[in-house]
Order: sequence, then C-alpha cells, then structure tokens
Amino acid sequence: MRTEPGRRDEVAALLLRSADALRAFGCRSYVVGVSDSDADVIWVTEVWESKEAHDASLDLPEAQDAIAAAMPLLTGEFTRQETTIVGGLGA
Repeated sequence: MRTEPGRRDEVAALLLRSADALRAFGCRSYVVGVSDSDADVIWVTEVWESKEAHDASLDLPEAQDAIAAAMPLLTGEFTRQETTIVGGLGA
C-alpha cells in the first residue's frame, strides 16, 4: 500500500497495533514491512487458516479502528495477491 508522503511509519505503527488480536481469529502470520526503495510503500503479508477467518477478522473492533485511522493516510494505491499455501516453513 502507498501512504501519503511522510506517513509510512505512522501507518505501519497503526497496522501493528492490532496484530496480536489477530492470532485468536486464525491468523498464522502477519508481517508488516517497508520498502527499501520507496519511502511511502508498506507491504503487509498475511497467512490465514481460511479466507473466512480473514474476512471475520475485519469485523474486529481493533481492525476497524486501525482501518479507520489508516485510511486518511493512504493514497488509495493498493496491490493485492491471494495465494494458496502448499507448504514451506511456518505454513
């Protein structure tokens, strides 16, 4: 996701604020990273038990609060890729 200029660290902190709550809802991995080549880009990589578990997590008050706080700080440019895990470390 692309943030408004200079807002990357603020958005990353907002995304990480509710990360612990996700485990109870089927999140196996939630990693927030920042681009080394673009000061306004954040990458979020998530692994969920199921799509339904992920969808349900979006209704959590913590998730709703983080989304509401982050949205005004984003440009609206998002890249999304869904995959099916077939194995590997941590899968």
